Amino acid sequence: MSTENLPQSPDQPPRKPRVAVVFGGRSSEHGISMVTAGAVLRAIDRAKYDVLPIGITREGRWVLTADEPERMAITDRRTPEVEDLTDSGEGGVVLPVDPANREVVYTEPGSVPKALGEIDVVFPVLHGPYGEDGTLQGLLELSGVPYVGSGVLASAVGQDKEYMKRVFTSFGLKVGPYVVIRPREWEQDESAARKKIIDLAGDHGWPLFVKPARAGSSIGITKVDDLSGLDEAIAEAQRHDPKILVEAALRGREIECGVLEFEDGPRASVPAEIPPPDTHAYYDFEAKYIDSTPGIVPAPLTPEETAEVQRLAVDAFEAASCEGLVRADFFLTEDGEFVINEINTMPGFTPISMYPQMWQAGGISYPDLVDRLIQAALRRSTGLR
Repeated sequence: MSTENLPQSPDQPPRKPRVAVVFGGRSSEHGISMVTAGAVLRAIDRAKYDVLPIGITREGRWVLTADEPERMAITDRRTPEVEDLTDSGEGGVVLPVDPANREVVYTEPGSVPKALGEIDVVFPVLHGPYGEDGTLQGLLELSGVPYVGSGVLASAVGQDKEYMKRVFTSFGLKVGPYVVIRPREWEQDESAARKKIIDLAGDHGWPLFVKPARAGSSIGITKVDDLSGLDEAIAEAQRHDPKILVEAALRGREIECGVLEFEDGPRASVPAEIPPPDTHAYYDFEAKYIDSTPGIVPAPLTPEETAEVQRLAVDAFEAASCEGLVRADFFLTEDGEFVINEINTMPGFTPISMYPQMWQAGGISYPDLVDRLIQAALRRSTGLR
Protein backbone atom coordinates (compact mmCIF):
# COMPACT_ATOMS: atom_id res chain seq x y z
CA MET A 1 0.00 0.00 0.00
CA SER A 2 1.15 3.60 -0.48
CA THR A 3 1.32 6.36 2.11
CA GLU A 4 -1.91 7.85 0.80
CA ASN A 5 -3.85 4.59 1.23
CA LEU A 6 -3.31 4.07 4.94
CA PRO A 7 -6.66 3.54 6.70
CA GLN A 8 -7.97 6.66 8.41
CA SER A 9 -10.84 7.45 10.73
CA PRO A 10 -13.14 10.16 9.29
CA ASP A 11 -13.05 11.91 12.67
CA GLN A 12 -9.27 12.12 12.88
CA PRO A 13 -6.71 13.92 10.77
CA PRO A 14 -4.55 11.70 8.56
CA ARG A 15 -1.71 10.16 10.52
CA LYS A 16 1.80 9.65 9.28
CA PRO A 17 3.01 6.13 8.58
CA ARG A 18 4.95 4.78 11.55
CA VAL A 19 8.36 3.27 10.81
CA ALA A 20 10.07 0.99 13.32
CA VAL A 21 13.84 1.05 12.71
CA VAL A 22 15.21 -2.21 14.14
CA PHE A 23 18.95 -2.54 14.71
CA GLY A 24 21.73 -4.12 16.77
CA GLY A 25 21.21 -7.85 17.08
CA ARG A 26 23.08 -10.95 18.17
CA SER A 27 25.61 -11.21 15.34
CA SER A 28 29.22 -10.04 15.14
CA GLU A 29 27.96 -7.11 13.08
CA HIS A 30 25.99 -5.58 15.97
CA GLY A 31 28.08 -2.41 15.99
CA ILE A 32 27.93 -1.80 12.25
CA SER A 33 24.16 -2.28 12.39
CA MET A 34 24.10 0.50 14.98
CA VAL A 35 26.07 2.84 12.71
CA THR A 36 23.74 2.03 9.80
CA ALA A 37 20.70 2.71 11.99
CA GLY A 38 22.09 6.08 13.05
CA ALA A 39 22.42 7.13 9.43
CA VAL A 40 18.92 5.89 8.56
CA LEU A 41 17.38 7.66 11.58
CA ARG A 42 19.06 10.91 10.55
CA ALA A 43 17.79 10.56 7.00
CA ILE A 44 14.12 9.68 7.60
CA ASP A 45 11.83 12.62 6.87
CA ARG A 46 10.17 13.27 10.23
CA ALA A 47 7.56 15.48 8.57
CA LYS A 48 6.45 12.45 6.55
CA TYR A 49 6.95 9.55 9.01
CA ASP A 50 6.72 8.81 12.71
CA VAL A 51 9.74 6.82 13.86
CA LEU A 52 10.15 4.21 16.59
CA PRO A 53 13.77 3.11 17.24
CA ILE A 54 13.99 -0.49 18.51
CA GLY A 55 17.29 -2.04 19.48
CA ILE A 56 18.10 -5.72 19.87
CA THR A 57 20.82 -6.41 22.40
CA ARG A 58 23.64 -8.88 21.83
CA GLU A 59 21.67 -11.30 24.04
CA GLY A 60 18.59 -10.94 21.81
CA ARG A 61 16.36 -8.72 23.99
CA TRP A 62 14.24 -6.15 22.12
CA VAL A 63 14.38 -2.74 23.82
CA LEU A 64 13.26 0.83 23.30
CA THR A 65 16.18 3.13 22.63
CA ALA A 66 16.79 6.84 22.55
CA ASP A 67 16.16 8.48 19.19
CA GLU A 68 19.64 9.98 19.20
CA PRO A 69 21.44 9.02 15.99
CA GLU A 70 24.44 11.18 16.88
CA ARG A 71 25.30 8.60 19.57
CA MET A 72 25.29 5.78 17.01
CA ALA A 73 28.65 6.45 15.43
CA ILE A 74 32.12 4.91 15.56
CA THR A 75 34.07 6.76 18.24
CA ASP A 76 37.74 6.21 19.04
CA ARG A 77 37.71 3.16 16.71
CA ARG A 78 34.88 1.63 18.80
CA THR A 79 31.47 0.74 17.42
CA PRO A 80 28.39 1.59 19.54
CA GLU A 81 26.16 -0.84 21.44
CA VAL A 82 22.39 -0.97 21.86
CA GLU A 83 22.87 -0.88 25.64
CA ASP A 84 24.42 2.58 25.24
CA LEU A 85 21.05 3.93 24.14
CA THR A 86 18.60 2.37 26.60
CA ASP A 87 17.92 3.35 30.21
CA SER A 88 16.09 0.23 31.34
CA GLY A 89 17.96 -2.96 32.04
CA GLU A 90 14.79 -5.06 32.34
CA GLY A 91 12.08 -3.67 30.06
CA GLY A 92 11.46 -5.13 26.63
CA VAL A 93 9.49 -4.59 23.43
CA VAL A 94 7.06 -7.20 22.10
CA LEU A 95 5.71 -7.37 18.56
CA PRO A 96 2.48 -9.40 18.57
CA VAL A 97 2.50 -12.35 16.17
CA ASP A 98 -0.98 -11.52 14.92
CA PRO A 99 -1.67 -10.13 11.43
CA ALA A 100 -4.78 -8.38 12.79
CA ASN A 101 -2.78 -6.42 15.37
CA ARG A 102 0.33 -4.39 14.62
CA GLU A 103 0.55 -2.79 18.04
CA VAL A 104 3.92 -2.77 19.75
CA VAL A 105 3.85 -3.35 23.51
CA TYR A 106 6.43 -2.40 26.13
CA THR A 107 6.69 -4.71 29.13
CA GLU A 108 8.61 -4.42 32.37
CA PRO A 109 8.62 -6.82 35.34
CA GLY A 110 6.01 -5.82 37.92
CA SER A 111 4.34 -3.26 35.66
CA VAL A 112 1.28 -3.21 33.44
CA PRO A 113 2.26 -3.62 29.75
CA LYS A 114 2.15 -0.32 27.88
CA ALA A 115 0.84 -0.09 24.33
CA LEU A 116 3.15 1.96 22.11
CA GLY A 117 0.80 2.13 19.14
CA GLU A 118 0.74 0.40 15.79
CA ILE A 119 3.59 0.27 13.30
CA ASP A 120 3.05 0.36 9.55
CA VAL A 121 6.44 -0.79 8.33
CA VAL A 122 9.73 -2.09 9.74
CA PHE A 123 13.08 -0.92 8.44
CA PRO A 124 15.38 -3.74 9.60
CA VAL A 125 19.01 -2.63 9.47
CA LEU A 126 20.39 -5.78 11.08
CA HIS A 127 23.49 -7.29 9.52
CA GLY A 128 24.44 -10.95 9.76
CA PRO A 129 22.70 -13.92 11.41
CA TYR A 130 19.57 -13.47 13.56
CA GLY A 131 18.29 -10.59 11.45
CA GLU A 132 19.58 -10.31 7.90
CA ASP A 133 19.29 -14.05 7.28
CA GLY A 134 15.50 -14.45 7.05
CA THR A 135 14.84 -15.01 10.75
CA LEU A 136 13.48 -11.51 11.41
CA GLN A 137 11.74 -11.51 8.04
CA GLY A 138 9.91 -14.69 9.04
CA LEU A 139 8.73 -13.08 12.27
CA LEU A 140 7.45 -10.05 10.36
CA GLU A 141 5.66 -12.29 7.86
CA LEU A 142 3.91 -14.05 10.76
CA SER A 143 3.02 -10.65 12.21
CA GLY A 144 1.72 -9.33 8.90
CA VAL A 145 3.97 -6.26 9.10
CA PRO A 146 5.52 -4.94 5.86
CA TYR A 147 9.28 -4.46 5.92
CA VAL A 148 12.11 -3.06 3.87
CA GLY A 149 14.20 -5.51 1.87
CA SER A 150 14.13 -9.12 0.79
CA GLY A 151 11.85 -11.85 2.09
CA VAL A 152 12.68 -15.04 3.97
CA LEU A 153 14.16 -17.10 1.14
CA ALA A 154 16.23 -14.37 -0.50
CA SER A 155 17.51 -13.18 2.87
CA ALA A 156 18.59 -16.71 3.81
CA VAL A 157 20.24 -17.30 0.44
CA GLY A 158 21.97 -13.94 0.64
CA GLN A 159 23.38 -14.74 4.06
CA ASP A 160 24.71 -18.24 3.37
CA LYS A 161 27.62 -17.88 0.95
CA GLU A 162 27.55 -21.56 -0.01
CA TYR A 163 23.93 -21.63 -1.12
CA MET A 164 24.23 -18.17 -2.63
CA LYS A 165 26.95 -19.53 -4.94
CA ARG A 166 24.88 -22.62 -5.72
CA VAL A 167 21.91 -20.47 -6.73
CA PHE A 168 24.05 -18.21 -8.88
CA THR A 169 25.67 -21.16 -10.62
CA SER A 170 22.27 -22.68 -11.38
CA PHE A 171 21.26 -19.41 -13.08
CA GLY A 172 24.41 -19.25 -15.17
CA LEU A 173 26.34 -16.66 -13.16
CA LYS A 174 30.04 -17.40 -12.86
CA VAL A 175 31.53 -17.83 -9.36
CA GLY A 176 35.12 -18.42 -8.28
CA PRO A 177 36.62 -21.69 -6.97
CA TYR A 178 35.70 -22.53 -3.37
CA VAL A 179 35.18 -25.32 -0.86
CA VAL A 180 32.86 -25.52 2.14
CA ILE A 181 33.69 -27.14 5.48
CA ARG A 182 30.58 -27.98 7.49
CA PRO A 183 30.80 -28.40 11.27
CA ARG A 184 30.12 -32.15 11.13
CA GLU A 185 32.97 -32.63 8.64
CA TRP A 186 35.36 -30.80 10.94
CA GLU A 187 34.20 -32.67 14.03
CA GLN A 188 34.40 -36.12 12.42
CA ASP A 189 37.67 -35.81 10.48
CA GLU A 190 39.72 -32.63 10.73
CA SER A 191 42.45 -34.09 8.53
CA ALA A 192 40.09 -34.83 5.66
CA ALA A 193 38.49 -31.40 5.96
CA ARG A 194 41.88 -29.71 6.00
CA LYS A 195 42.92 -31.74 2.94
CA LYS A 196 39.96 -30.31 0.97
CA ILE A 197 41.36 -26.84 1.60
CA ILE A 198 44.92 -27.84 0.76
CA ASP A 199 43.71 -29.43 -2.47
CA LEU A 200 42.01 -26.13 -3.37
CA ALA A 201 45.35 -24.37 -2.90
CA GLY A 202 47.04 -27.08 -4.95
CA ASP A 203 44.62 -26.51 -7.83
CA HIS A 204 44.47 -22.71 -7.73
CA GLY A 205 47.46 -21.55 -5.68
CA TRP A 206 47.83 -19.39 -2.60
CA PRO A 207 46.59 -17.13 -1.13
CA LEU A 208 43.23 -18.43 0.04
CA PHE A 209 40.52 -16.52 1.86
CA VAL A 210 39.00 -18.33 4.84
CA LYS A 211 35.58 -16.97 5.81
CA PRO A 212 32.61 -17.63 8.06
CA ALA A 213 29.96 -18.94 5.65
CA ARG A 214 27.20 -16.79 7.17
CA ALA A 215 28.71 -13.48 8.19
CA GLY A 216 29.43 -10.12 6.58
CA SER A 217 31.29 -6.84 6.95
CA SER A 218 34.51 -8.84 6.34
CA ILE A 219 34.37 -10.02 9.96
CA GLY A 220 36.23 -13.27 10.66
CA ILE A 221 37.96 -13.35 7.26
CA THR A 222 41.65 -14.18 6.97
CA LYS A 223 43.88 -14.01 3.91
CA VAL A 224 46.12 -17.07 4.13
CA ASP A 225 49.39 -16.89 2.19
CA ASP A 226 50.65 -20.40 2.95
CA LEU A 227 49.96 -23.55 4.93
CA SER A 228 51.42 -22.16 8.15
CA GLY A 229 48.54 -19.72 8.62
CA LEU A 230 45.70 -22.09 7.78
CA ASP A 231 44.78 -23.47 11.21
CA GLU A 232 44.66 -20.03 12.82
CA ALA A 233 42.46 -18.76 9.97
CA ILE A 234 40.06 -21.70 10.36
CA ALA A 235 39.79 -21.07 14.10
CA GLU A 236 39.06 -17.38 13.51
CA ALA A 237 36.32 -18.12 10.98
CA GLN A 238 34.76 -20.77 13.24
CA ARG A 239 34.63 -18.23 16.04
CA HIS A 240 31.86 -16.54 14.05
CA ASP A 241 30.28 -19.52 12.28
CA PRO A 242 30.84 -23.29 12.61
CA LYS A 243 30.43 -23.56 8.83
CA ILE A 244 33.28 -21.99 6.89
CA LEU A 245 33.92 -21.15 3.26
CA VAL A 246 37.37 -21.10 1.67
CA GLU A 247 37.85 -19.26 -1.60
CA ALA A 248 40.72 -19.16 -4.06
CA ALA A 249 42.04 -15.67 -4.73
CA LEU A 250 40.92 -14.10 -7.99
CA ARG A 251 43.31 -11.72 -9.72
CA GLY A 252 41.46 -8.66 -10.86
CA ARG A 253 39.59 -5.53 -9.84
CA GLU A 254 36.83 -5.41 -7.19
CA ILE A 255 33.67 -3.91 -8.68
CA GLU A 256 30.40 -3.30 -6.82
CA CYS A 257 26.96 -2.45 -8.17
CA GLY A 258 23.77 -1.55 -6.34
CA VAL A 259 20.29 -2.73 -7.26
CA LEU A 260 17.15 -0.87 -6.20
CA GLU A 261 13.55 -1.96 -6.74
CA PHE A 262 11.45 0.66 -8.52
CA GLU A 263 7.74 0.38 -9.27
CA ASP A 264 8.55 -1.04 -12.71
CA GLY A 265 11.19 -3.48 -11.44
CA PRO A 266 14.82 -3.56 -10.27
CA ARG A 267 17.42 -1.20 -11.72
CA ALA A 268 21.18 -1.09 -11.30
CA SER A 269 23.21 1.86 -10.03
CA VAL A 270 26.41 3.17 -11.49
CA PRO A 271 29.14 0.72 -10.43
CA ALA A 272 31.99 1.47 -8.05
CA GLU A 273 35.51 0.13 -7.74
CA ILE A 274 37.21 -0.80 -4.48
CA PRO A 275 40.94 -0.14 -4.94
CA PRO A 276 43.43 -2.21 -2.94
CA PRO A 277 43.86 -0.43 0.43
CA ASP A 278 47.33 0.99 1.09
CA THR A 279 47.55 -0.05 4.74
CA HIS A 280 45.64 -3.37 4.73
CA ALA A 281 46.24 -6.75 3.13
CA TYR A 282 42.75 -6.59 1.60
CA TYR A 283 39.43 -4.76 2.02
CA ASP A 284 38.81 -5.97 5.57
CA PHE A 285 36.60 -4.67 8.40
CA GLU A 286 39.01 -1.95 9.51
CA ALA A 287 39.65 -0.80 5.94
CA LYS A 288 35.87 -0.54 5.38
CA TYR A 289 34.64 1.04 8.57
CA ILE A 290 37.47 2.26 10.77
CA ASP A 291 39.91 3.73 8.26
CA SER A 292 37.18 4.36 5.66
CA THR A 293 39.12 3.33 2.57
CA PRO A 294 37.42 5.31 -0.22
CA GLY A 295 35.93 3.64 -3.26
CA ILE A 296 35.94 5.09 -6.76
CA VAL A 297 32.48 6.16 -7.91
CA PRO A 298 31.75 5.71 -10.72
CA ALA A 299 34.16 2.88 -11.47
CA PRO A 300 36.51 3.60 -14.40
CA LEU A 301 34.99 1.02 -16.75
CA THR A 302 34.23 1.06 -20.42
CA PRO A 303 30.58 1.63 -21.39
CA GLU A 304 30.39 -2.05 -22.35
CA GLU A 305 31.82 -3.18 -18.99
CA THR A 306 29.44 -0.88 -17.11
CA ALA A 307 26.42 -2.24 -18.98
CA GLU A 308 27.58 -5.82 -18.38
CA VAL A 309 28.07 -5.51 -14.63
CA GLN A 310 24.74 -3.70 -14.30
CA ARG A 311 23.03 -6.52 -16.18
CA LEU A 312 24.70 -9.16 -14.02
CA ALA A 313 23.78 -7.32 -10.81
CA VAL A 314 20.10 -7.33 -11.78
CA ASP A 315 20.40 -10.98 -12.83
CA ALA A 316 21.78 -11.83 -9.37
CA PHE A 317 18.94 -9.87 -7.72
CA GLU A 318 16.38 -11.84 -9.72
CA ALA A 319 18.14 -15.21 -9.31
CA ALA A 320 17.90 -15.02 -5.53
CA SER A 321 14.31 -13.60 -5.62
CA CYS A 322 15.44 -10.41 -3.89
CA GLU A 323 13.28 -7.40 -3.09
CA GLY A 324 13.98 -3.81 -2.19
CA LEU A 325 17.74 -3.54 -2.44
CA VAL A 326 20.94 -5.48 -3.00
CA ARG A 327 24.62 -4.72 -3.37
CA ALA A 328 26.29 -7.14 -5.76
CA ASP A 329 30.08 -7.60 -5.54
CA PHE A 330 32.15 -8.78 -8.49
CA PHE A 331 35.70 -9.36 -9.60
CA LEU A 332 36.66 -8.13 -13.05
CA THR A 333 39.35 -10.66 -13.86
CA GLU A 334 42.48 -10.04 -15.87
CA ASP A 335 40.89 -11.67 -18.92
CA GLY A 336 37.95 -9.25 -18.80
CA GLU A 337 35.32 -11.54 -17.25
CA PHE A 338 33.01 -10.57 -14.39
CA VAL A 339 32.85 -13.18 -11.61
CA ILE A 340 30.27 -12.61 -8.89
CA ASN A 341 31.60 -12.86 -5.35
CA GLU A 342 28.45 -12.27 -3.30
CA ILE A 343 25.33 -10.19 -2.75
CA ASN A 344 24.26 -8.33 0.38
CA THR A 345 20.50 -8.10 0.88
CA MET A 346 20.98 -5.43 3.57
CA PRO A 347 24.27 -3.84 2.58
CA GLY A 348 26.23 -1.42 4.71
CA PHE A 349 24.12 1.73 4.78
CA THR A 350 26.38 4.16 6.58
CA PRO A 351 27.12 7.52 4.90
CA ILE A 352 30.49 6.15 3.75
CA SER A 353 29.07 2.85 2.50
CA MET A 354 29.29 2.11 -1.19
CA TYR A 355 25.59 1.33 -1.74
CA PRO A 356 24.28 4.85 -1.00
CA GLN A 357 27.33 6.42 -2.66
CA MET A 358 26.61 4.59 -5.92
CA TRP A 359 23.02 5.79 -5.97
CA GLN A 360 24.03 9.31 -5.01
CA ALA A 361 26.31 9.34 -8.07
CA GLY A 362 23.21 8.44 -10.08
CA GLY A 363 21.21 11.34 -8.67
CA ILE A 364 19.40 9.72 -5.71
CA SER A 365 20.33 11.31 -2.39
CA TYR A 366 20.65 9.33 0.84
CA PRO A 367 17.32 10.65 2.29
CA ASP A 368 15.55 9.99 -1.02
CA LEU A 369 16.99 6.45 -1.10
CA VAL A 370 15.67 5.77 2.42
CA ASP A 371 12.26 7.15 1.44
CA ARG A 372 12.11 5.02 -1.71
CA LEU A 373 12.83 1.87 0.31
CA ILE A 374 10.13 2.68 2.85
CA GLN A 375 7.58 3.43 0.12
CA ALA A 376 8.43 0.20 -1.69
CA ALA A 377 7.85 -1.75 1.53
CA LEU A 378 4.51 -0.01 2.11
CA ARG A 379 3.39 -0.95 -1.41
CA ARG A 380 4.28 -4.61 -0.93
CA SER A 381 2.09 -7.06 0.96
CA THR A 382 3.37 -9.73 3.31
CA GLY A 383 2.72 -13.40 2.62
CA LEU A 384 3.24 -15.29 -0.64
CA ARG A 385 3.94 -12.95 -3.55
